[in-house]
Amino acid sequence: MRIKHAVCCAALIAIVATSVGATFLSEVRGVVLDPNGSPVKAAQVTLHSKTSDYSLTDKTNDDGAFLFIGLASGEYVVSVEAVGFVKAEKLVRVVSGSSPEIHFQLEITALKETVRVTPAPEEVGAETPTPTTLISKEQIKTTPGAARSGSVRVITSYVPGSYLIHNILHVHGGHQVTWLVDGVPIPNTNTGVDVGTPFYINDIDYLEAQRGSYSVEYGDRTYGIFGIVPRTGLGSSKEGELALIYGNFNLTDNFISFADHTKRFAYYTSLHGFRTDYGLATPGPEVLHDKGSGVGGFASLIFGPSQANQFRFNASFERDNYQVPNDRDAQDAGVRDSVRQRDGFLFLTWVHTAGPHFVLTVSPFYHFTGGQFLGGPEDKPLVQHHDRSSHYGGVHLVATAATSRHSLKMGFYGYFERDTNFFGLRSTDDTGFNLSQRVKTDGNMEAFFVGDQYRPNDWLSIMGGVRLTYFKGAIAEHAVDPRIGGTLRLPRLNWVLHGFYGRYYQEPPLSTVSGPLLGLAETSGFAVLPLRGERDEEHQFGITIPYKKWWFDTEYYHTRAKNFLDHSALGTSNIFFPVTIERARIRGVDVSLTSPRLAGRFRFSLIYAHMRVEGQGGITGGLTDFDFSPSLFFLDHDQRNTLTAGSFLSLPWDSYLFGEFHYGSGFTNDEGPAHLPGHGRLDLGGGKKFGKNWSVTINALNVTNGSYLLDNSPLLGGTHWVEPRQVWAELRYHFHY
Repeated sequence: MRIKHAVCCAALIAIVATSVGATFLSEVRGVVLDPNGSPVKAAQVTLHSKTSDYSLTDKTNDDGAFLFIGLASGEYVVSVEAVGFVKAEKLVRVVSGSSPEIHFQLEITALKETVRVTPAPEEVGAETPTPTTLISKEQIKTTPGAARSGSVRVITSYVPGSYLIHNILHVHGGHQVTWLVDGVPIPNTNTGVDVGTPFYINDIDYLEAQRGSYSVEYGDRTYGIFGIVPRTGLGSSKEGELALIYGNFNLTDNFISFADHTKRFAYYTSLHGFRTDYGLATPGPEVLHDKGSGVGGFASLIFGPSQANQFRFNASFERDNYQVPNDRDAQDAGVRDSVRQRDGFLFLTWVHTAGPHFVLTVSPFYHFTGGQFLGGPEDKPLVQHHDRSSHYGGVHLVATAATSRHSLKMGFYGYFERDTNFFGLRSTDDTGFNLSQRVKTDGNMEAFFVGDQYRPNDWLSIMGGVRLTYFKGAIAEHAVDPRIGGTLRLPRLNWVLHGFYGRYYQEPPLSTVSGPLLGLAETSGFAVLPLRGERDEEHQFGITIPYKKWWFDTEYYHTRAKNFLDHSALGTSNIFFPVTIERARIRGVDVSLTSPRLAGRFRFSLIYAHMRVEGQGGITGGLTDFDFSPSLFFLDHDQRNTLTAGSFLSLPWDSYLFGEFHYGSGFTNDEGPAHLPGHGRLDLGGGKKFGKNWSVTINALNVTNGSYLLDNSPLLGGTHWVEPRQVWAELRYHFHY
C-alpha cells in the first residue's frame, strides 16, 4: 500500500502514535491390549521426552486405557510394561490441539523376549484441523541460513505460504502473526514493523507453526502463530555450547550457552551477538550503507517444588541496529539513515496438576518493544526522527480438563498497553521549519475463551468453542468469535480429512493525531480516521495422506477480512503508518510433502503455495487520501506461486550435505495488476562432526549470485533486490564446566 504526497504524509505519519510444559498443551491417550484384543489392566505406561529428562507415568484402567495431559509440542517415547508381556515402545509427535490415540497390542514374553520398537514417529499433527508444522533444532542446524541471528528461514523453508518481503515475514499474504514462548502469547499491537524474530533461533528446542484454523485459546492474529518451545536445562549436566560464525561481508555471529539441572531445579542461559556489512535487503544490486549489528540473551529457569507444581521463568532481550541501505543516488547525496530495534520480555508460569486429568497454568507477563528511525544529518529536504516504545503487562490463564473422550479448555488472556511515540521533522532547506511532537496513549484488551475437543471414537474428532474479546484504545470494540472444526480418518487407508470454520478479531494499533499535526492534516486535504480492529472469517478443508512413512498434506483456505490491517512507510524509512483497508480476500492452496530417511541417509521435503491476496474499497482507518475502489485489486503482498524443495544427505565419516531451491512467481509490480518476473534461488550447505564435541558447517546462500528485483514496496531503503551470495563457516563446540 502506498500513500501519495510523501512530504505531507511525512509531516503527519510518524506522529500517529501507535496508539508448560506450558507450550501448546496437548494430550496423548491410548489403549493397551493383549494378543486376543482384551484390555491389559494395571500396565505401567511411561511417556518420556526425546530432548530432555521430562517424563510422566500412568497405569492403565480396567479398559486398558491411559491418558497424559499438559504436554508441550515435541517428540516423545511412550513405553508399556506389564507382567508376562514384552515391553513395547512407540515414538509419537505431539502438536497443539492434537489428542493422538495410540494402540498397543502386547506380545507374550514366551513368544518373544526382545523389546518391540516402532522406530518412526507417529505423525499425529494430522489429528487436528489446524495445519501445523513442527520443526526441531536438528532441522534448524541443517537448513541453509536458518541458524543465523534474526533469520526467518526456519519458517520460510518449512511453512507453506510463508515468505520474506520488504524485510518482514508474511504468511498467507498477511504480516499479522503471533509469537508464543512456552505457551504464552507475546502481545504486540504494532505488528509488522520489526525485522527478524523476537527470539534467537539457537535457543529453540522446537518451533511449531500454525497457519489458520486456530483453537479458541489463540488466534487474534490470523495469518500465522509461531509457538516456541525453548531449550531448558532438563537433561543437561553442566553442559555448554559455543558457536562461532565468520563469512563474507565481514559477518560474525557468535553464541554461547550454559545448562544444568538437579532433581527440582534446571536452568539454561545464553548470550549471542552479530555484525555484518549486509544487514537489510538493498534497493539495488550494490550493497551500500548496509551494516547491521546486535546483541541479545535468554534465560530459562524451572523449579519443581512438588509433583503437582512447577514454576517456569523465561526472560529475553534483543538490541539490533541497522543502517538503512542506499542506492547509488542516495549514497552520493549523503543520505545516512539508520534504525534501531529493542525487544524484551519476562514470563513467569505456574503449572499446577490436580490429579491425572486436570492442569492449570497461570502466566503473568511483561513485554517491551521499541524502535527508532534516525534520519541522516544531510537528508534532503527533510530530516526525520521517530522514536516509539510500547509496554505491555498482563496474564494468560488456561485450565485444561481431560477425560477419555473430551479435552475441555477455558481461560483468560488480557493485558494493559502504554505506547509513547515521538516524531521530529526538520527541514534542511528552511531553517524555520522544525516540527516535533510526543504522544502517549493507553489501551487494554481482555479475552475469555472456552472450547472442547470431543473424540467419540479413534477415527473422528470434533473441535469447537467461542472466544469473547473486548478492546479499548482510541475506540472501544468487542467481538464474539465462534470456531468449529473436525477430523475424519478413513478406515484402512488412514487418510485424514480435516475442515474448519471460524471468526477472528484482531485488535488495532493505538493511534491518534493531535496538536499542530491535526491542523496540518486538515489543511492539506487529508482525512484522519480512527483505526478499528480487523474482523476475519475463515474456512479451510484438506486431507493428509500417509504412505509408507511419506506424508502428503494439502488444504484449501479462504479468508475474508473487514478493516484489513496494513501499513505504509514514510518514504524509504521504517516509520510505518498503520492503515485499514475496507475489505480483503485471501484464498489459496497449500501443499507439503515429507519423506522418511531413504536408505537411512537421504531425506526430502517440499512445500508449495498458490494464492491470491486482494483488497477492495478505500482506507477506513488512518491517514487517507486513498480513493474508493469498487473492484478487487492486488495488495503488494501478493505472489501467486511459492515453492521450496529441500534435501538432506548423510555421508560417511559423520559428514552430511543439505540444500534448498526456492522459487517465487513474482510479487505485485507497483500497484498491479502486473507482477514482477519469477525468480529462483539455490542455497547449499554441508558439515562434519569431529568426535562428540566438535562440528563444522558451511552455508552458501544464493550460490549462483543471481541479481534481480524482488519487490518495489517503499519500505526500509525503497525497492528490494534479492540478497547477494553469502558464504560462511560455523564452528560448534560442546563442553562441560
